[in-house]
Amino acid sequence: METKIADCAKMLAKHQLSVAFVESATAGWLCSEFALTEQSGKILKGGIVCYDAALKESLLGVPHDVIERFTPESQEVTDELAQRLGRLIAADIYVAVTGLTTPGGSETAEKPVGTMFVSAVIKGRLVSRRFNFEGPCEQVIKLTIKAAAELLMQETAALS
Repeated sequence: METKIADCAKMLAKHQLSVAFVESATAGWLCSEFALTEQSGKILKGGIVCYDAALKESLLGVPHDVIERFTPESQEVTDELAQRLGRLIAADIYVAVTGLTTPGGSETAEKPVGTMFVSAVIKGRLVSRRFNFEGPCEQVIKLTIKAAAELLMQETAALS
């Protein structure tokens, strides 16, 4: 388990905050890292994997035109996912992840493989980040998980 995840889970439990995930590129790995923490029963509400763009529309309700205009792997779509997850799972924090871990998606010169998007709605406030990681798929996912935990820790600390 990523050390940052353990630290993040402790911080969320200390602040009595619950979390839910909607993941595309990380395919549930982020949620399962939180499930391995001692605090999982106190903080983790659940997660949804919507790897295929059609699920982003049908399950989460992201408008088709938003996906078409910005691509399934974009900050705009990731923001939508984080903002819409509360319709399916009740939690204090909603985290969404999309991105490009391998070739074959919406990569461009401006958005190469390794570009990852993390959005979080924390007590009703949206926070969005774009990351550019290098390396094979597994490395990009691990770095994204660490970055998501760091983001949650920074934003949770700001609540104090």
